[in-house]
Amino acid sequence: MPSVNFTVKWPNGQSSNFYSPSTIVYEYFQKGQQWAGQEFLKQAEHALQAASERVRARYGFACSSAMDTLNRIQQQAQSYSVKPEDTIEITDIYNID
Repeated sequence: MPSVNFTVKWPNGQSSNFYSPSTIVYEYFQKGQQWAGQEFLKQAEHALQAASERVRARYGFACSSAMDTLNRIQQQAQSYSVKPEDTIEITDIYNID
């Protein structure tokens, strides 16, 4: 199953790379797309839950890596004190397999 890396630029200028076990995240994120802070977090949750479910459909079990990625995103947003009105950008997204 092809997997995807995507890069997020936080409001403070820092960038972080994240992993998805499924290409379904392309339905949620595109390179250059910008989101308000809270909307990005909701979109990330939907995207990574969908990725985990895609793994479940194929292999019979959910993907813990997708949930780990979601947890990392949420932790970084909290550590960077992301506000609902802050802008978060997807600066890159690409297949890794």
